[in-house]
Amino acid sequence: MLFCTVQALGEMAVLLPVAGSFSAYSTRFLDPAWGFAMGWNYAMQWLVVLPLEIVAAAITIKYWNSPVSSAVWVAIFLLMIISINLIGVRGYGEAEFVFSIIKVIAVIGFIILGITLNVGGGQNSDYIGGRYWADPGAFNNGFKGLCSVFVIAAFAFAGTELVGLAAAETANPRKSLPTAVKQVFWRICLFYIVSLTLVGLLVPYTDPRLIGQSTSDAKASPFVIAIKNAGITGLDSVMNVVIMISVLSVGNSAVYGSSRTLAALAEQGQAPSWLGYIDRQGRPLKAIGVASAVGFLAFLAATNKDDAAFVWMQALSGLSSIFTWGSICLAHIRFRRAWRIQGHSLDELAFRSQAGLVGSWIGFIFNILVLCAQFWTGFSPVQPRYGKPIEGTSTLIENFFQAYLAVPVVLLCYVGYKFMYRTSFMRCKDMDLKTGVRELNLGILLQEEAAERASWPKWKKTYKFLC
Repeated sequence: MLFCTVQALGEMAVLLPVAGSFSAYSTRFLDPAWGFAMGWNYAMQWLVVLPLEIVAAAITIKYWNSPVSSAVWVAIFLLMIISINLIGVRGYGEAEFVFSIIKVIAVIGFIILGITLNVGGGQNSDYIGGRYWADPGAFNNGFKGLCSVFVIAAFAFAGTELVGLAAAETANPRKSLPTAVKQVFWRICLFYIVSLTLVGLLVPYTDPRLIGQSTSDAKASPFVIAIKNAGITGLDSVMNVVIMISVLSVGNSAVYGSSRTLAALAEQGQAPSWLGYIDRQGRPLKAIGVASAVGFLAFLAATNKDDAAFVWMQALSGLSSIFTWGSICLAHIRFRRAWRIQGHSLDELAFRSQAGLVGSWIGFIFNILVLCAQFWTGFSPVQPRYGKPIEGTSTLIENFFQAYLAVPVVLLCYVGYKFMYRTSFMRCKDMDLKTGVRELNLGILLQEEAAERASWPKWKKTYKFLC
């Protein structure tokens, strides 16, 4: 689904580059009202991520039973993130470079350690294998349980679409975009699929130390629990520090992304014009101020409602990605139809989606299916293994909106804008395919590619095919 989405985005972004917001494609190829809804959906997604991640960082601190108030940690984390973003792009880039090195080393180290522990190489010398996949099982609550975590999964993959946008802005997108998309695929396999498979092999979902499994308030990541079960002293705390750095890194990116999105919306006339102010160093200072102000919601971590605050903020941001990805796929479908109706051929495109129209339809349908599955689990929730069951009208309504909060927010933005401005759906023959088109000398690019590929040895051709 993400492969198809990034490919579709890349095709449009190479031809029609946009800055900061994907809503421009929805405005141009679908409906201006839907473009407005998607713009603010994407902005709110990143705005709420900052306080959400700081709350998550404060929760990880509780692993050490720190006597220091969560408000102190929130203030420290918030000040650090705001300071990094006020330095500018260079400060943000340097910080993310350091954070990324730490995260990559930690994940690769955990994968090696996880395989070792699973085959009995830990201090306990106990072979685990697929024991926990047999008892208590690999999937908690079966297919319905799988559907119930789509919000969390969508939140984890949020931002993947930025790869397509960044690669499309390079000097030769025909060369950089396929490489970027393939590398995203392999990174997802390595950093998500492999590591989470190992977590599933090492930690049963019935472990009472997992967040939400008991009232013991032992806030531990499954990565930390896996290490602690192996009896390796001190390494569990090291992994918890890495997790804290990771969530702060996401919070740092959230300020950067949300401020640029707000500035782009202001430039498009879909947000107050003052948000578009850019200083001499290229910083959208007023938009950064708004994003930082929203971050003060993180002080909810200092109350006894920190878990509830985390759930509600995650609900607002999780499904937002599904709307973004689905809109990109649908916009690509409409773009291709308009491109054909207005007399253009695919040979004129500097980059064509490798998944094509079929891929965009697959991506769009899968996003719709995720929304349907989330509606099902929100309306008929999975009952918790521990704690009070989800019963009663008020509790069921609360659970539904925790799973589906992004939907009414998007619909409210769409209906409100459409009612106010009386916008109409874009017809293919009326779509603007000329304004902002990026001029690329396709003939020269093809010649350069052919000459470069001819000089590659076999191993490099194989590598480029896969990566």
